[in-house]
Amino acid sequence: MLTSHAMPHAVVIGAGLGGLAAAIRLGARGYRVTVLDRLPQPGGRATVHKQDGFTFDAGPTIITAPFVLEELWRFAGQDFNRDVTLKAMDPFYVIRFDDGDTFTCRSDPEAMKREVARISPSDVEGYTRFMAESEEIYRIGFEQLGHVPFNSFMDMVKLVPSLARLKAWRSVHGHVAHHVKHPKLRMGLSFHPLFVGGNPFRTTSVYSLIAYLERKHGVHWAMGGTHAIVKAMVKLIERQGGTVLPNIEVAEITHENGRATGVRLKTGETVPANIVVSNADAAHTYRTLIQGGAQRRWTPAKMKRASHSMSLFVWYFGTKRRFESVPHHIILMGPRYHGLIKDIFDRKVLADDMSLYLHRPSASDPSVAPAGCDAFYVLSPVPNQESGIDWSQQKEIYRKRVAQRLHETVLPGFESEIISQRLMTPDDFEHGLLSYKGAAFGLEPVLTQSAWFRPHNKSEELENLFLVGAGTHPGAGVPGVISSARVLDLTVPPAEVFARAAP
Repeated sequence: MLTSHAMPHAVVIGAGLGGLAAAIRLGARGYRVTVLDRLPQPGGRATVHKQDGFTFDAGPTIITAPFVLEELWRFAGQDFNRDVTLKAMDPFYVIRFDDGDTFTCRSDPEAMKREVARISPSDVEGYTRFMAESEEIYRIGFEQLGHVPFNSFMDMVKLVPSLARLKAWRSVHGHVAHHVKHPKLRMGLSFHPLFVGGNPFRTTSVYSLIAYLERKHGVHWAMGGTHAIVKAMVKLIERQGGTVLPNIEVAEITHENGRATGVRLKTGETVPANIVVSNADAAHTYRTLIQGGAQRRWTPAKMKRASHSMSLFVWYFGTKRRFESVPHHIILMGPRYHGLIKDIFDRKVLADDMSLYLHRPSASDPSVAPAGCDAFYVLSPVPNQESGIDWSQQKEIYRKRVAQRLHETVLPGFESEIISQRLMTPDDFEHGLLSYKGAAFGLEPVLTQSAWFRPHNKSEELENLFLVGAGTHPGAGVPGVISSARVLDLTVPPAEVFARAAP
């Protein structure tokens, strides 16, 4: 299938954002790159559903750190802004509480203080302190450490003074609650870990950096949908001479004498490579793709014992008319916060109440829906597959409950306007995306599963095997998975090491 060239060969397993970013970096560094993906189109969790004239992004819907994409393009000698158009959101999103009150999040610090004061005047000073600490955490946690590998325990030891200064043992909610007292503000300022699969009540407060990240760099929409970024990444890889091949499933990472040597496909064909980069779910990589007893640290048993993120229920639907009163992004908080989170993460039961993220991209981008129509995506965090929920039986029941909640809050009578729809459940994460236990974001981002404690970007099991994506450092979310590929710059051997010896 592949002919020998002077350029060393890198095989990337999975065409998610992390895998595509890795391919771009490797191509820029002199590798001949082949990306293999079992799905019919690239993107992984950022794939797209096009039906009935609507464009539904399957996964991520916002870009909060455009500079990581701009830096990726520059590394390859290209201009991101020539390939993708981003539109800044103002407001970022609206949080609607169960009593109908709202909290509108913007980049303007004074506007945010006014919002805080409207809800709780006595919390303005505490909010200001929280944002100052969020900025400090961002400077250390993202700018200094977000693209640095943690390949040895000493790397983690060196981090201890910074973690202690940041009080990283606190949860995000604990950090917020230390500064503000009103329950609505505690909700509105601490929910961000849910964007990356974390429980706000135990995710390390390092993730408090998201609040400042949004303020500094904004929240953006990619015109045409997030998949427009995926398409641009594929074109960039092809301009570099790389190849992205869909509908090809990797069955095994081949290895010899403790070194990765390529991959074996489901068809039985072997593809040799100098290095292998896995953008597959980290648990799938270590439980399934590495065979022959090569696992030493990340054994199947250890992956089973690890704490994995929640899953998601997503309903995509298009309506035959527009709902102009609904903003691009709105978060509908349910009547409970802590109790609902415990039901999802700990009890692993499908609660009677729910909190929802409602996305209406056609509010900003007419191209995603036919004229006069609206495209929607409503997401509900739900337990992962450890719950034992039979989604084949529950999905329509739960969809009706979501519909009722939307009807009662911001979309009265909307169901009669629907002309296109589809569902995604934890079953799709488990069987479609091969995400272990149907976890939508891989390992849960608690302190003991972060940095060195997370599966390393440079595999501990095999030489010349590397990991990118949500399951490795620094973690989930678009900035995280793009940054995971940047770590390769400090871990992958220079192409010259393999020159003239490429498979």
